[in-house]
Amino acid sequence: MDAIRYDFRSDTVTRPTEGMRAAMAAADVGDDVFGDDPTVNRLEQRMAGLLGKDAALFVPSGTMSNLLGLMSHCGRGDEFIAGQKAHLYLNEAGGAAVLGSIQPQPIAHLADGTMALEEIEAAIKPDDSHYARTRVIALENTFGGRVLPVSYMTAVAEIAARHGLGLHLDGARAFNATIALGMDISTFVEPFDTVSICLSKGLGAPVGSVLIGRQDLIDTARRHRKMLGGGMRQAGLLAAAGLYALDHHVARLADDHRRARRLAEGLARHEALTVSVPDTNIIWVTVAQEAAEGFDRLLEENGIGVMGRYGSQRWVTHLDISDEAVDTALTLVDQHFA
Repeated sequence: MDAIRYDFRSDTVTRPTEGMRAAMAAADVGDDVFGDDPTVNRLEQRMAGLLGKDAALFVPSGTMSNLLGLMSHCGRGDEFIAGQKAHLYLNEAGGAAVLGSIQPQPIAHLADGTMALEEIEAAIKPDDSHYARTRVIALENTFGGRVLPVSYMTAVAEIAARHGLGLHLDGARAFNATIALGMDISTFVEPFDTVSICLSKGLGAPVGSVLIGRQDLIDTARRHRKMLGGGMRQAGLLAAAGLYALDHHVARLADDHRRARRLAEGLARHEALTVSVPDTNIIWVTVAQEAAEGFDRLLEENGIGVMGRYGSQRWVTHLDISDEAVDTALTLVDQHFA
């Protein structure tokens, strides 16, 4: 591919801003494995307070955060319920099975990204030695950029409570959801025992996620983090980027959502493109078969980076995508289909 000028592939491609770099350089640090890094401690306390939970754990990645969440709920041979296209089932290399010895029970998604409540409940195993023990239900919100209804999450939480199960949220882009809903994040995550939030997606930090939840579960996750090799030392340099992001990059997610809507509306002008209406910052585009090769070549030759996934293109707006980037992309597409 030619050099990417405008990178719509993911919100993980952002680079730290000058202000974030300065905060990282100035960070007070210690040894986090010993619990001595003041900046990591401050980030964990800040996240726990924001979400209204007992405790939090700073980890290198969202994949590790989700895995630690599942491992805090489950032992070897236990089971988690999740959607067939959920990131922690489909896109995390089978880590729950390989590293946690946890069996997944996938459920098909409905057209709106939810799972049928009756199918979730039917998948919960009875207390029978023939079956893996169901321990936790995992939801993802946002899901493919959609904001799933809070009422749906509440209904799943009621199923989990009725059966004595834990409830985990892959909230990698939870702040995108709360900005779209105009909702406080503590209210949004209230039903969940554990929540995983990425700092390195829409919030623009270079590295890191945080697992937040009930004290006993976070204590278990902290021990497992060490076992998985996720114990970092002077990690305050990275935690400082997360603190800066919380102070400066949450409210501005509304700009990403605005740009995504404008981009989607512009792309949808063309009959060859079937475009999803974005709730947040992710747009899905299906290109008509006869136009696909030429459209891919147009983007590549002009340095427009997009990601192909599940038979569609994924366009993502983020901190490093400006109005100019959206304008340039739309002008190229308009000229191509003129």
